[in-house]
Amino acid sequence: MATADPSYVDPPRDQPPQVEAGRPLVLTPTPLEPAPRLSQALGLSPDQVWLKRDDLAGLGGGGNKLRKLEVSLAEARKVGADILVTTGAAQSNHARLTAAVAARAGLNAVLVLAGDEPADRRGNLLLDELLGAHVVWAGELEGSDLGAGLSARADEVVAELRQSGRTPYLVPYGGTSPTTAEGYVAAARELEEQLPDLSHVVVAVGSGGTMAGLVRQLGPTKVLGVDTGAVADPRATVAGLLAEMGRGLEPASLRLDHDHVGEGYGALVPTVREAVELVARTEGVLLDVTYVGRAAAGLVAGVRSGLIRPGAKTVLMHTGGLPGLFGHPALG
Repeated sequence: MATADPSYVDPPRDQPPQVEAGRPLVLTPTPLEPAPRLSQALGLSPDQVWLKRDDLAGLGGGGNKLRKLEVSLAEARKVGADILVTTGAAQSNHARLTAAVAARAGLNAVLVLAGDEPADRRGNLLLDELLGAHVVWAGELEGSDLGAGLSARADEVVAELRQSGRTPYLVPYGGTSPTTAEGYVAAARELEEQLPDLSHVVVAVGSGGTMAGLVRQLGPTKVLGVDTGAVADPRATVAGLLAEMGRGLEPASLRLDHDHVGEGYGALVPTVREAVELVARTEGVLLDVTYVGRAAAGLVAGVRSGLIRPGAKTVLMHTGGLPGLFGHPALG
């Protein structure tokens, strides 16, 4: 297992004052695009399905994590951090964007990733390296909750860095906390302005912050979360975040689709492949198979089951993650 021995980590970078001033991490509002050919392929009217393009949010290849990382970076600045530490799967989009944010802000980054070091760098791992991040491999983890499994190793890394004289800031798994989830309250407000008569928002659920922020603003009846297998109990995770955000509700009121997890997080599921191909061939928009591909599969299933009815304006949250597609073992 690799170590966070500070000899492997670059010296602190220069930190120009107010480095982020005038250079936002997220270019908002992100576009809301109609998807008429996808709508018609699903047997709906051309104006029914829309794509919220948070993949075009800006820095580091874009993605939903940037809305959360804006909050995390501000918190890191307050404690005088010179290095960001976070966790994730080998092809973590959040880890890649944390590395990008660190580079933009003049900070170092250490990424604690699940598994063992691969023979080559593909997908997000290649981008992590280009962005100057140091990767600590945590080895194989037990259990189905990836974030919990990585937590202890991340704490060790933070302690090692502090002992070496560094000032690390630990960005939570998936960038998610009750505070950072507020970034998706703002995203929900964008949606309300862009599509006032929306009925459904379909979103992948990883660490839960994106869904929690959307539900906090839109309510549980308008948000359909699609489980990716990233956490053991997504319903309890999202409900817990909402409680800490001041929006307590019964976990049973959350709408969650668990039918596209397959063998687990990172697995390629037939319904997901079908949905990814459908979106690509009708709208020319590319999705990853871990997050947005699963959300798209939930959209397709919702239409076929009658949950999403004709006439109901429906938004698919494109939360980014395309680089992971190029590192997926089943697609290599």
